[in-house]
Amino acid sequence: MKRLFSITVMSLIILGQIYAQSNQKSKAVNMKQISPKEFTTFKVSDNVAQYAVTFKNQYQMNVAGHLFIPKSLDQHKKNPAIIVGHPMGAVKEQSADVYASNMADRGFITLAIDLSFWGESEGEPRNAVLPDVYAEDFMAAIDFLGTRSFVDRERIGAIGVCGSGSFVISSAKIDPRMKAIATVSMYDMGAVTRNGIKNSQSLEQRKEIIARAADDRYKEFMGGEFQWRNYLPVKLSANADSITREFYDFYRTPRGIHIPKGRTLELTQNRTTTAEVKFMNFYPFNDIETISPRPLLFIAGDHAHSREFSEDAYKRAAEPKELYIVPNAGHVDLYDKTDLIPFDKLEIFFRQNLK
Repeated sequence: MKRLFSITVMSLIILGQIYAQSNQKSKAVNMKQISPKEFTTFKVSDNVAQYAVTFKNQYQMNVAGHLFIPKSLDQHKKNPAIIVGHPMGAVKEQSADVYASNMADRGFITLAIDLSFWGESEGEPRNAVLPDVYAEDFMAAIDFLGTRSFVDRERIGAIGVCGSGSFVISSAKIDPRMKAIATVSMYDMGAVTRNGIKNSQSLEQRKEIIARAADDRYKEFMGGEFQWRNYLPVKLSANADSITREFYDFYRTPRGIHIPKGRTLELTQNRTTTAEVKFMNFYPFNDIETISPRPLLFIAGDHAHSREFSEDAYKRAAEPKELYIVPNAGHVDLYDKTDLIPFDKLEIFFRQNLK
């Protein structure tokens, strides 16, 4: 009788574990069709359906995304797909959705994601800087796409805009499932934090930033307020430099404003001093040559202040690679100006390499 009781209890435990695991898996992915009409920072063709999706990364954090599927696409077949990552401090509803919606209109399944700690994705504290987790988010997006019945897991590519250009490179180095990689207006977030634009920051200045961050950690640990860098002010000062003005024109005007639920305009884009310093240890271009023979496409504006990063990555990368310079374009121009963004070039690149 005792034995029978033990077997019954054990069976119930096993069944409970199976149910819990299956229930957990069923909650791991959510997908809901939404209307693009509520968004103002990008447009979606009538030929494309948009879905809000969430899925887990390896740290069991929900990653949020917008999935775009051409309405004419045969979902009974395996199709190529492209992941799109947003600029550092931005959210998917800005440039990432511009690229994802336009590439979907050209026949690709696309997925624009919010990096962890930003937008609708999980992660505390908000606006945290963790480049390794950002790279993991791209890999988690591949997990999601590669397990959809209508996606060919052997034909998944990625586009990284601005800061995500360096995160997608970091991810591609350790995830061969990413078959073709393009970057646009890429920022090497490590190099720019250490050295500034065009090496304008001295070693002494770098050490001052590190020392301030270390001191601010004590204040935060004792319950003090976070010290924000105010990277992008709400009001533009009269003596603002040209780069700040360029970002302001996008992120602080109706052109690009999108405030995630529960955040404020002041806290969009900005990071704390203790968070930003973590980029000092980020070296995404080290070993970039190991991505070969998977192809790389680096796109930059001809007068973009960030052009140096695409040129550096191109120089270090192995073949096949291409550096494509867009005439009459600055850095932020390639966030949303669809008349300047070389979508034809991107379409050819991914059609050739996601065959």
